[in-house]
Amino acid sequence: MSKITIIHNPRCSKSREALSLLEGKDNVEVVEYLKDGLTTEQLKEILKKLNISAFDLLRKGENDYKEQIKGKELTEDEVVDLMVQYPKLIERPIIIQNDKAIIGRPPSLVVDFVK
Repeated sequence: MSKITIIHNPRCSKSREALSLLEGKDNVEVVEYLKDGLTTEQLKEILKKLNISAFDLLRKGENDYKEQIKGKELTEDEVVDLMVQYPKLIERPIIIQNDKAIIGRPPSLVVDFVK
């Protein structure tokens, strides 16, 4: 069975709910991205698997978004660098399996994704 990775924030109810839907699977890796961080390379790989731009992964309600990004013309790489520097900007949870990934919002999407 292939490994499932969840990019997880334990303080987020949607992330906790998605993680609970993965309960009982013995191949789950939990990455607490706020504590452990993500590298630029890891984030670019996640975006590739999600098949979205960095702009689409932004949490636009965060103060870091309002202070660092809103109203600015930034490149994809600049947005990725800001998400690495300010990880609260990253939408969560992200579920990764093989070469695909989804944003687990609503968490019920996780059930069909990991079948």
